[in-house]
Amino acid sequence: MTEKFAVAAGEALRDTGMRRALRLATASARDRRADAVAELPDWEALRDAGSAIRRRALLDLDALLTGLEAAVTEAGGRVRWAGNAASARRIVEELAPDRAVLAGAVLAEIGLEPCGDPAEAACTVTGADFLVAETGTVVVLADPAPAGALVAVAGIEQVVARWRDLEVLLQLWPRSAGGSRMNPVTTMWTGIDLVLLDNGRTRALGDPLGREALTCIRCTACSSACPVYERVGAGPYGGVLPGPIGAVLTPLMHGIGPAHRASLPFASTLCGACADVCPVRIDLPGLLVMLRARVVESRRRRPVPTPELALMRSLAWTMSEGRRYEQALAQTTRWARVLSRNGTIKRLPGLFGKWTEARDLPAPPRQGFRAWWRGR
Repeated sequence: MTEKFAVAAGEALRDTGMRRALRLATASARDRRADAVAELPDWEALRDAGSAIRRRALLDLDALLTGLEAAVTEAGGRVRWAGNAASARRIVEELAPDRAVLAGAVLAEIGLEPCGDPAEAACTVTGADFLVAETGTVVVLADPAPAGALVAVAGIEQVVARWRDLEVLLQLWPRSAGGSRMNPVTTMWTGIDLVLLDNGRTRALGDPLGREALTCIRCTACSSACPVYERVGAGPYGGVLPGPIGAVLTPLMHGIGPAHRASLPFASTLCGACADVCPVRIDLPGLLVMLRARVVESRRRRPVPTPELALMRSLAWTMSEGRRYEQALAQTTRWARVLSRNGTIKRLPGLFGKWTEARDLPAPPRQGFRAWWRGR
């Protein structure tokens, strides 16, 4: 996707049927999660434990991945490493030329869509939810019902150190993802073929913001809690991960150069609901604010400023000196009153017009505060 989030979101907002369905679905998800979480008196302690497990895994990631590869190999499987999505697809074609592809976020990330009937396939390719370095085990929070040989594709950040780490994560994930006490089906394999995908994760891990974001366990609770996602759905985010975590991870993994990725950190009200529900305590609003600062700083270095930046520079120059400010204020007040009708301004010109597309602006008073103060 190349267009800015706001442009893509505009199309979604015009689909009233989708908005109604989204509102009902996200409200239901929030209610189910709240009920499931309320059953556990130690929920906050579980969140602390899950956060610690994921952060420790990322700090020791190089050693854990080496151990994972050794454990998978010892159990009879093979590990292949993919630097990007295209490389992962080529490896899958080599390992499973005649395959059925089952659902999984990582499979969508590398461009593999579900196809075929697993019962007739010579090989099944599946995504993964967790990887256990201690035993070389692939954990899938579903029942793929594989046929023939099995290949799993997973992101390098999905590894945890020990089998007992799952005790915590498998309590956090189902309550956060679907409001269930436990996952209906959890499938585990040890010693199967495994494709480990980087695709921007190493880049993100080299950044303090990225290390925080990659603790994510892909439960999607932040999406259900987000008022922006509730109104526009997954489409405008343009990546595999929608919602607040997608608005953070997509720019961190792939850069803020293109207009769409640069616009993602601004696709948030910063209300904090996403941080409140995150099972591993990712500070998503804080990450979004820091990413916004990076986007603004990158724009300052452009030889030709954006219209928004040019406007802000003009306003800064005007407001930096008292006489200039008062003259500009007097001129603006006169023109604003000319544009007003019945005490409100229905539409502002130029860039300001975006603001009045969805709201009315009260007309300024005839006498401003400074003039009133001088008269006193």
